[in-house]
Amino acid sequence: MKSLIALFPTVLFVMPVQGNAQSSVPDTPAAREARETAPQLFAYTRDVLFGDLWKRPELVPRDRSLVTLSALLANGQAAQMTSHINLALDNGLKPGEIVALITQLAFYSGWPNAMSAVGVAKDVFAQRGIQPDRLPRESTKLLPVDEAAEAQRAAIVKENIAPMAHDLARYTDEVLFANLWRQPDLAARDRSLVTTAALIARGQLDQLPYYLSRAKEDGVTKTQAAEVATQLAFYAGWPRAMSALPIIKTVYAERN
Repeated sequence: MKSLIALFPTVLFVMPVQGNAQSSVPDTPAAREARETAPQLFAYTRDVLFGDLWKRPELVPRDRSLVTLSALLANGQAAQMTSHINLALDNGLKPGEIVALITQLAFYSGWPNAMSAVGVAKDVFAQRGIQPDRLPRESTKLLPVDEAAEAQRAAIVKENIAPMAHDLARYTDEVLFANLWRQPDLAARDRSLVTTAALIARGQLDQLPYYLSRAKEDGVTKTQAAEVATQLAFYAGWPRAMSALPIIKTVYAERN
C-alpha cells in the first residue's frame, strides 16, 4: 500500500517548532478552556492552526475565512461562528458578503443551519456597531449568465431530476440557478468557494465534481482548491479532506 505521503502531498505541512510561532489565537471562552483543560489541544491551536495554517500563502486570509465559515455553518457549529465572523471582518469580508454566504448555504446546508448563523451574525454586527442599513437588500439586478453552460445544466436537470421530482427541478432552475447564483452581493468565485467548501465539510462528495468544475471556471486554481481541502482538514476533519483530494485531482486534470 502506498503511503499517504505519496498519495496526498498537497495537504502536508511542516509543524513549526513550539515557541517559534507567534500566538494569534482569538481570546475566546473556548480557547481559554482549552488552555486550562486540554493544553496539548491548545498548543496545536496556537502553533499549527493559527501559527501556521492561517498564515500559508496558498489562500489569502479572506478566502480562509470564507472556507472556515462555510464549514462551521454547513456542520451546524454556530457556537464557533462568533469568533470566526469577527475574524472574517478583520480579514476583509464585508458584512453583506457574510450575509450572502449564509444565504447561499441555506440552500446547500439547510435552512436551520443558516437561520442559526443569522442570529450569530446579527449579534457580532451589533457588537461592532454595524448598522442594519449597511447590509444589502434583495436585489432585482441579477448578474449575467453563460447561456451555453446554463442550457447544458438545465438539460441535465430536465433529464435526470424532472421525471422524478418536477418541483425540485423547478426550484433548481428558477430559484437556485436563475436567482441565487446571480445575486450580486457575492462574487461568482466566492459563491463557488463557499459551496465547494460546504460540500466537502459535509462529506457530500457526489455533488462535488460539478461544483468544483464551476469553481475552476470561476477562477479557483488547483493550488487553491487543494488548500481548501487542507484548511478543511482542521475544520471538518481529515477523512473528509482526504476524500475530496482525488476529486480535485480529477477535475483539474480535465479541460474546461
